Amino acid sequence: MNLSRLAQHVCPACRSNQLLLKNAQGPTPENVQSGTIECRSCGKTYPVVDGLPRFVPASNYAASFGFQWNRHARTQLDSHSGLPISHDRLWTALGGKADLTGQRVLEAGSGAGRFTEVLAASGADVVTFDYSSAVDANARNQPANPRLHFFQGDIFNIPLAESSFDKVVCLGVIQHTPDPRAAFQSLARYVKPGGQLVIDSYTRNVAALLQWKYVLRPITRRMRKETLYQIIQTITPPLVPLARLLRRMAGRLGARLVPIVEYSHLGLPAQLNVQWAVLDTFDMYSPAHDHPQSLASVTQWFKDAGFEDIHVRHGLNGVVGSGRRPMAPA
Repeated sequence: MNLSRLAQHVCPACRSNQLLLKNAQGPTPENVQSGTIECRSCGKTYPVVDGLPRFVPASNYAASFGFQWNRHARTQLDSHSGLPISHDRLWTALGGKADLTGQRVLEAGSGAGRFTEVLAASGADVVTFDYSSAVDANARNQPANPRLHFFQGDIFNIPLAESSFDKVVCLGVIQHTPDPRAAFQSLARYVKPGGQLVIDSYTRNVAALLQWKYVLRPITRRMRKETLYQIIQTITPPLVPLARLLRRMAGRLGARLVPIVEYSHLGLPAQLNVQWAVLDTFDMYSPAHDHPQSLASVTQWFKDAGFEDIHVRHGLNGVVGSGRRPMAPA
């Protein structure tokens, strides 16, 4: 943690910006590894552990994501696969690649950092967080960069000043929160006038709801994550060839006939494809929450938040939405 970044935070309990770092330990002020953040207004304290401010309890509903991203910390990074999969998904959602030098970007729900590394290369100042310990994997994955700041926080109560970001990005996350609409409303508050909000979500339609995961999730989401992972790690590799065959024969519909996912169509090498299959199959069955959304519902979210230039469409990962907060009246 860079000590200078503390001034960007507010207390989640009372929203005061009167925060003080006590008992700081680390080689330099730019590399604080431990300490305690205290709010001078309400007295609440928040630990700094392994160089990251922690504004949420260590145990929470996103624990399965911390588990999976620390086990598969590099699996989905473009720098690991050598393919622009995350790069293309991010820039498509944003409406096209751009130089973001000088812009402030908030990334909500970073996971292991597949989009963080793309944003870091854009020239932007990137503030990124996750509710789970996945943020630790992200911090380990990124090279030292003064334009990157990590913390562990809650999407419903982000400990940052509102209306202060040029872009707010949340990909692959909202459907896994207890209340996706409320999560969207929270994110919208951090977009400054003229800024852009971009999200995506699983699609809610009849075909999507007939997937294996919605049949099995009532059981799997209650299982111990270690047990579920072991089962998936055992059964997935033998099923990948069958899933590939069914995809070639009947497209996405054919691939959905087996209770796993695989991504050979993205050009992944065979071994890495199996790793993606294990990771994303676990990602299907383990989360506490999975609330897909329709085009209409996401469009209404943007309208209700007062955004303009709203574009909501179907994308590779479901529903993709983008909107711009109007400029303040002159």
